[in-house]
Amino acid sequence: MIFDLEMIKEVYAKFPERVEAARKVTGKPLTLAEKILYAHLWDGKTNKEFERGKSYVDFAPDRVAMQDATAQMALLQFMQSGRKQAAVPSTVHCDHLIQAEVGAKQDLANAKNKSSEVFDFLQSVSNKYGIGFWEPGAGIIHQVVLENYAFPGGMMIGTDSHTVNAGGLGMVAIGVGGADAVDVMAGMPWELKFPKLIGVKLTGKLSGWTASKDVILKVAGILTVKGGTGAIVEYFGPGAESLSCTGKGTICNM
Repeated sequence: MIFDLEMIKEVYAKFPERVEAARKVTGKPLTLAEKILYAHLWDGKTNKEFERGKSYVDFAPDRVAMQDATAQMALLQFMQSGRKQAAVPSTVHCDHLIQAEVGAKQDLANAKNKSSEVFDFLQSVSNKYGIGFWEPGAGIIHQVVLENYAFPGGMMIGTDSHTVNAGGLGMVAIGVGGADAVDVMAGMPWELKFPKLIGVKLTGKLSGWTASKDVILKVAGILTVKGGTGAIVEYFGPGAESLSCTGKGTICNM
């Protein structure tokens, strides 16, 4: 179901209590990213403070998204789990097997012809296990997720490196491998080294021909290629107020 309102209500119902518990244990104010992380602990309880970049922690993501090139193996493995339905809301998006060569209409027709067996398999399995299916031509996974499934304070994983696009709406969204997606869909915890945090204070506002992409190009130039590995980059300050949700999504996406 698009939006999954009942799931979102459940997340928000538990959020304040879990954040307050985390504040007491850590003895300090928390950033938005930290609040989301502590609110999504697998057992729902904060018994100790986790060390950034060192502690391995079990999380309970709210949802899973998969693109067609990686969903194949993930679903084959999930079928062996014995579950009748995915444990968390999950979706499959058919976009990566469509090559941009001639034009939208012709490219889509070519993809359906070349990869029909894959698309049919993904649709069949999705229907059987209650997984949302976005057919070829329905949209690019990271944009569909931002427009239909992302919500502030949530946590999701996706088998696509651009899953982080959902961060434009204040969601912790992380790209993973198929094995991690299978674990979560099968009702198991998702293990992750507690992320490091990199704070970026934005002052002023965008002007003239500048765009959100200019912001991330500057930040990426400072951090370099591996500078953000294992970390969540969190933006704050008055400059963030001049960025739209889609602009923030662009920054997160890169």
